[in-house]
Amino acid sequence: MQRMNRITAVGRATLLMAATAALAAAQGGAGVPPAGGQVIELSLERMVQLAMDNSYQIRRLNLEVERTSHRLRAELAGLKSRVDLEMSIPAYELISESRWNSSLQRYEITRENSRRWEAELSVSQPVVLFGYPTNGRLSLNNRVYRYTQLEEEGNTTLQYYNRYYIAYEQPLFQPNGLKNDLEEARLDLERAQLDFQDDVVELIDDVAGEYFELFESAYQARIREANLARLEKAMAAATTVIGSDSTRAIEADQIRVETANARERLQQVRSSFRLRAASAKQQLRLAPTDSLVLNPVAEVTPVLIDVDEAIRFGMELTPRFRQLDIRLREDEIRLANTKGRNSFRMDLELSYGREMQVQDRAFSNLWESPSNSYTLGVNAFLPIWDWGERRAEIAAAEVGIRSARLSIEEARSEIVSNVRNEVRNVEEYQNRVLTMQENLNLAGNVSETSLNAYRAGSISAVDLLRSFQRESETAENLLEAYLGWREALLSLQELTFFDYERRVPIVERFGIRGGTPLGG
Repeated sequence: MQRMNRITAVGRATLLMAATAALAAAQGGAGVPPAGGQVIELSLERMVQLAMDNSYQIRRLNLEVERTSHRLRAELAGLKSRVDLEMSIPAYELISESRWNSSLQRYEITRENSRRWEAELSVSQPVVLFGYPTNGRLSLNNRVYRYTQLEEEGNTTLQYYNRYYIAYEQPLFQPNGLKNDLEEARLDLERAQLDFQDDVVELIDDVAGEYFELFESAYQARIREANLARLEKAMAAATTVIGSDSTRAIEADQIRVETANARERLQQVRSSFRLRAASAKQQLRLAPTDSLVLNPVAEVTPVLIDVDEAIRFGMELTPRFRQLDIRLREDEIRLANTKGRNSFRMDLELSYGREMQVQDRAFSNLWESPSNSYTLGVNAFLPIWDWGERRAEIAAAEVGIRSARLSIEEARSEIVSNVRNEVRNVEEYQNRVLTMQENLNLAGNVSETSLNAYRAGSISAVDLLRSFQRESETAENLLEAYLGWREALLSLQELTFFDYERRVPIVERFGIRGGTPLGG
């Protein structure tokens, strides 16, 4: 059967591990590990844990969550005060420049030979009103410098300068870069967490799919083992029948041939399991002496699924729609930034403080009798003509928004159609499984009755073998229906992120958190 074809490397490894368990169960030694090994009892949760521990993709997603978390912390730190100290210690200049002398009405060569020591301490704070960043910045500043001019005659001019002031800068008519950067950092972190959940659930689906592929092989081995046991009983019965009627000796040969074929088919399954189990232990770095236990039982607990509820789960629990919303919001921010580039804008700058300048005096005199100082600056930029560059960039950004909205509409249509189809598949396969369970019980009773009738001599060996074959075929049909039911449930689970057997979301069942799976 070609089922559960979503296969990953980790899923294959998990499949092989479970194969070992099925082999052990078929051989009757599932709980006895080799010398020095341990028994690992497999469940879907345990298999997912083993796969997660060895998934490089999950590790990369964890690192991406960590990276975006650091970026968000950096943006949040940008909303708080910061202290900066800028220094020139010292700046030497020995240079001749041509400067205009307004008194002489001519240019003259001015030679500068100076030594400058300067420091400016600034404590700045972005202006946030009621939790909303305004894109403005308020700062407390203190600028101090010592300036020495060396003249050609050997004279020296010494100056000290000190200014402490409050400054305010406010961009106007342009995108709020502080707010947009913070929002983008939050969206990046949320997207990384959603990607993590999406990949983990996909991994769970792959592991479950591989598990039930193994389940198919393990259950087939159990079917063949049960058939072999019946054939051995038939062989014992044939010995008794031939003892009383030698004309039926050929029937023993018929049963013997069928028994040899059944034993060979079972041996092939066991050999395949051994090879795949060895590969699994290597991939998951398990000890060669470990023993894996799996008990394949095809039991069905009927589930009732409300289509409208499943559609709502698909829209609310899955990361897909939130990821599309994030993309739309990022496109809206990109459009706002595009409109702000090469457009009319203004920058308002204000400062007020006290300053003092002294010449050829002690540094300590800088705080004596300072005078008021202030600045007021309004800088504006007005674009005149750019050959349609800005208009084209805005049009491109608007097309991106329309594309994002179209993707959301398409996703809603797909989830409704896909969920309805999968719910119908679950119901159909569920009814088939329940029917085939009754048929298998009936086929088992027919086989047992046929064996008793053969012992009594009322039917031939061909009729007996045909009843055994019908029982095996019925078990195969039950297995096919069961795996179809499981596949449909897995597909619906991946579409809606909800476990309908346990009635809990997948992220709760497996303890998945963004970047911290399974409590790890």
